[in-house]
Amino acid sequence: MPLLLTFLAILCLILLIAWLKLDTFISFLLVSIGLGLASGMDVASVGVAIQKGVGSTLGDLVLIIGFGAMLGKLVADSGAAQRITDALIGIFGRKNIQWGLALAGFVIGIPLFYNAGFVIVIPLIFMISASARLPLLYVGIPMLSALSVAHGYLPPHPSPSAIASQINADIGKTLLYGIIVAIPAIALAGPIFGRTLKRFNPQPDPDLFHVTPRPKEELPGLALSAVTALLPVFLLTSMSGVKALLPGYAIIDLLAEPYFGMLVSVLFAAYTLGIRRGMRMATLTKSFEEAFKGVSVILLIIAGAGVFKQIMTESGVNQYIAEGLKGVDVSPLVLAWGIAAIIRVCVGSATVAGLTTVGILAPMLVQEAAPPELMVLSIGAGSLMFSHLNDGGFWLFKEYFNLSIKDTILTWSIMESIVSVVGLVGVLILNMFI
Repeated sequence: MPLLLTFLAILCLILLIAWLKLDTFISFLLVSIGLGLASGMDVASVGVAIQKGVGSTLGDLVLIIGFGAMLGKLVADSGAAQRITDALIGIFGRKNIQWGLALAGFVIGIPLFYNAGFVIVIPLIFMISASARLPLLYVGIPMLSALSVAHGYLPPHPSPSAIASQINADIGKTLLYGIIVAIPAIALAGPIFGRTLKRFNPQPDPDLFHVTPRPKEELPGLALSAVTALLPVFLLTSMSGVKALLPGYAIIDLLAEPYFGMLVSVLFAAYTLGIRRGMRMATLTKSFEEAFKGVSVILLIIAGAGVFKQIMTESGVNQYIAEGLKGVDVSPLVLAWGIAAIIRVCVGSATVAGLTTVGILAPMLVQEAAPPELMVLSIGAGSLMFSHLNDGGFWLFKEYFNLSIKDTILTWSIMESIVSVVGLVGVLILNMFI
């Protein structure tokens, strides 16, 4: 019976989100209440579970995601992203421009959330394609594949951060392992796959294509841009190790906390990319407010997924599922990837796919021998599988590049599938050495 209830709950979630187009948070809430009552919980217990699910899921995640959005906006608005891209293109040259763009997309993608990053890099892709006289997709796919990988694999992005929080994975280790797995995924889905796309000849809107870059004298320095964009990576990956080597120092313990590392990064960016370059504090504050508004919907989705997970926990449904899956002779990494991939294809949202998978498999994910950090990456990779007509990213790509639905599937959807499959392979290989 619990398996049937879970199947029906997920089916209802898919119908509400993908067919009725109901708000994702409301969909999660309705399905969670229905699942709780059908599982024998009373109304009061359902209400307590909802409150607990929202609170325990968000926690300091609000700070990590909020500060990440603020940092990303500063990096974009200040021109630091353009400076990094220009420098990498200069270093790699026209012959290896794809590799330079992939690296630029990855560096920019770490602090920037996906939709914001997409809008930022599209003008850069158009400019580079026009100036270097190279096919648009040949130039664009490497950069966009890197953005997608950062979105699915790496904290402080919402889904991997929330998944890590739910299964007690170390965010610093998740980021470090994610970077290792990201390298082959970006290489295959970006520059290598991009070379096969020269036959496509998209004709984007001329108003979008003819974009003038910001004057170089208005851009921040390269070293400053790179240090500011990558400071969260340094703090999140290094401080846990430093804390182990130098125990007992309060400042090191504080810097090892992900939320504080993100706060330090935002304050550093506010000074170097804002105040130092003449920006008023009132302008910075307004920018921060706009950045946080941009992720508020994502936070609601995460909260809704947290409610779904808590209902499954309180009702005993996910414990029943975990017990039933113990006899399945499949790696938990592969199982988690597969469930996330199925939900992604059905629902469209990578965030919903990742967080719903955690709700279903939470007890098993905590108990299994596989490192929780690799579980985060496995679920993240599965949540990127085969983006198609029910995914906003699919339409964003289609409309900007003015492609047919068929050509969008042959380019964007295949790229996302490569990122997903290579990510799983990378996680399985990494699991052999950890």
